[in-house]
Amino acid sequence: MIKKSERTVFLADCESFYASVEKADHPGCKNKPVAVAGDPARRSGIILAACPIAKSFGVTTAERLGEALIKCPELIVMRPRMQHYIDVSLMITQIYKEYTDLVEIFSIDEQFLDVSGSLRIFGDPVIIAQSMQQKVLKQTGVKIRVGIGSNKMLSKIATDIWAKKSETGIFTLNQPDIEKLLWPQPVQKMFGVGSRMTAHFAKLGMSTIGDIARTSLPRLKERFRTRFGKQSDIHAEVMWRTANGLDDSPVTPGTFNTPPKSVGHMTTLPRDYTDNSQVDTILLELTEEVCRDCRRKGYMGWVISVSCMCSPYDAPTGFSRQMKMPDPTNNTNTVYEASKILFYRYWDKMPVRRVGIMLSSLVDDEGYQLTLFEDQVKSRALDKATDMIKERYGSAAIVRASSLTASGQALERAQKIGGHYK
Repeated sequence: MIKKSERTVFLADCESFYASVEKADHPGCKNKPVAVAGDPARRSGIILAACPIAKSFGVTTAERLGEALIKCPELIVMRPRMQHYIDVSLMITQIYKEYTDLVEIFSIDEQFLDVSGSLRIFGDPVIIAQSMQQKVLKQTGVKIRVGIGSNKMLSKIATDIWAKKSETGIFTLNQPDIEKLLWPQPVQKMFGVGSRMTAHFAKLGMSTIGDIARTSLPRLKERFRTRFGKQSDIHAEVMWRTANGLDDSPVTPGTFNTPPKSVGHMTTLPRDYTDNSQVDTILLELTEEVCRDCRRKGYMGWVISVSCMCSPYDAPTGFSRQMKMPDPTNNTNTVYEASKILFYRYWDKMPVRRVGIMLSSLVDDEGYQLTLFEDQVKSRALDKATDMIKERYGSAAIVRASSLTASGQALERAQKIGGHYK
């Protein structure tokens, strides 16, 4: 039981979120293996989510769809609907807010909740977690697992290692139980440790989380400096605190509402682009998206960055460069011209497969510099008018003529969120 003087923090995780939403919307698939993947019609792309039944056949997230179908020929594959998943996620957030106003979105399917002040109203943490599970399942058809701890790190660990495998979907990890429960676990199960870091720890002679936790912090920093260089002290401390279940960070609502440091967009092209006209089309489309986002958020940028990756994938070439513009701006044409200057200055004429545009060093767009050579008032009014049309009727309601050529990707991108279909 968590002491009354401590915080009580939940990490609520949705089980196989995308697949669970699809199964809830398609009752006929309840007892069938279901996965959500890039493009079922072409039998291509990767698995974004697989339901527990599909996972029992060996289907895993991030594997190729073709490989998944070999493991499970009966697999029902559905195209992602990202906007719908976002809507369901927001519905779940509202359910959580019935228990506490301290809800922090960690990802589309994970959220932290500080229920310390809610215990006297709703009762024991496990009772609250069970109530949340029932309400979310009834209203959305999605099962949630809940890790409980005295801080965010402990609740995250409790979810990932135990709650996801528990029949109840609930697990409490208390600070006094860390040595007995957490320390014997292999290093690769520790939050923030992937395959590469696991290999590094192995070379340091550390195979369990306890090996890290029992090492004094000064000694761990010393060993990290030897292996990773002088700038690794912070990384060493993060690893040490994680292994010891230490985390002072509060559950912070509105984390994603903080002012952005930059606004950018990137796209991977469907084929190699080799001609300037093809590249210009993509630069213009990306610039328009970036500038529209900036205008919607009320920012202008001083610095433009252009990145490019060229074929072949096994030995790619490319660049990432930036430059400061004469004045901060969010005008599409101005940023587009700057992007072309940067791109053609560093492009080595190799086939282009990925392009990115970003504006940074952001300032408020209420005040702007007038120039003798451009009608700023007119161009801002034009940008505002096109933004209003797209906001009301969708991004594809008005596009540049170049986007209707074979090189254009704007119509395809308008159907997607984060690279996946809405």
